[in-house]
Amino acid sequence: MESTAVTDALDAVAASVAALSGLIKGAPPSGTAPSDHLRQLADDCLDGLTVASRLEAGTAALKVQLAATFVEATKAMESPSASPQERCATDMALVAEVACVLTVSERTAGAFLQEARQLTTALPLTLASLQAGTISWQHARILVDETSGLDRASTAGLEAHFLDPDAENPARGCPAGELVPSRFRAKARTWRERHHSASIESRHRASARDRRLEFTPDRDGMAWLAAYLPADTAASIWNRATAAARDLQGPDESRNLSQLRADTAASWLIAGVAEGVPSPKAQVLVTVPALSLLGAAEEPAMLDGYGPIPPSMARQLVADGASSFHRVLTDPATGAPLEIGRSSYRVPNALRHWLRLRDGKCPFPGCNNQSLDNEADHALAWHEGGTTGVSNLSQPCRKHHRLKHTTGWQPMDATRDAPPGWMAPSGRRYTSEEQDWEPAWQPDANLWPPADTPDAPDAPDIGAYLPDPALVDPLPDWEMWLAA
Repeated sequence: MESTAVTDALDAVAASVAALSGLIKGAPPSGTAPSDHLRQLADDCLDGLTVASRLEAGTAALKVQLAATFVEATKAMESPSASPQERCATDMALVAEVACVLTVSERTAGAFLQEARQLTTALPLTLASLQAGTISWQHARILVDETSGLDRASTAGLEAHFLDPDAENPARGCPAGELVPSRFRAKARTWRERHHSASIESRHRASARDRRLEFTPDRDGMAWLAAYLPADTAASIWNRATAAARDLQGPDESRNLSQLRADTAASWLIAGVAEGVPSPKAQVLVTVPALSLLGAAEEPAMLDGYGPIPPSMARQLVADGASSFHRVLTDPATGAPLEIGRSSYRVPNALRHWLRLRDGKCPFPGCNNQSLDNEADHALAWHEGGTTGVSNLSQPCRKHHRLKHTTGWQPMDATRDAPPGWMAPSGRRYTSEEQDWEPAWQPDANLWPPADTPDAPDAPDIGAYLPDPALVDPLPDWEMWLAA
């Protein structure tokens, strides 16, 4: 039975929703041109969607607090002398009641109560942001998931990085709540991998033992085939299949990219290199902190299209001379790209690689299409006076390339180090993500004693990992450089 206070609160919420609904049902003011009314109606709908999403977030925060308080109140009513069996029964009973009141399964209710506990005890900034409507419930769940297994200090650090603008090293680019959940998860996972108390090497060794191939029957004569593999292997397979599928596309090819990718991979698995199926080597960027490349640090490297990988994996790729991978060193002071290893100087390719480093993916907000699939494009068209400097270039995926050329959506304000934001036909501006480069780990000055010290180990030779200077041109001034 609902109390008077709860009824009054629900009535207030219903009145707010009714007021929002009224925005889209009102008659146009007399004397207003139809086009003006429609423009105002469209703007009101966008504003209403913004308010509705904040209400949803605030409601989710309220559910979290109600659930956590319900658990506390129920446990407080337990007898201090209750046996473990009785306490277990109480837990089962309260999960069952939450499941009934929310009309969900008991498994879902149990998971929700765990999330509520984490949010109310260990993630105060997340809960406050959810209440304020600056992040969604999906974002809050991602923070709960990505902080699972972290110690208290690491949990607070991850939360502050994304939600506290005054943190020592706040996330760059658009705020967490303006990232679609999948993109926010990618950034949160990257931070977690970089700052986890256990080294990525040890975690990778443990996880690699679980590699496997899985087969799952599905409807309509179909099935799923999934492989759990080391990241470099999986990324190579995916990018190689994508490149092969691109080569097969043409006016006489009826299959779409997804179908071609699946068919080429199946041909490789069943028949090796099948006749008529190309087998190109996709070019993948591997960003490696210099000291990790030398084995003097355990900072993760970054695999384009995936995220953090163990430095040993990156060192192996470099040592094997894998032609499908471009090695990129980073500036120890800032974590930004320092130079791109290459054996010949070709302006278009160098520019394309730099754009991949800057953007990491299609720069349209929320797009997850990785940089290997994307097309270099002028923000201001060449025939309209646009240059080929990096601040006038981006790499949108094919979908958002078409969006730019066929609608009023336009990229804007790219820089040497930041991808362009986008302006919608409505005039609203939306920010793109930025790469979260971090300063590299700095070694102790005494890490390698002077060579004349008795029994001093030999300092590693970074030159052994660098390309021949005669074959590597320094990065040009991208803002002034025009492509030939």
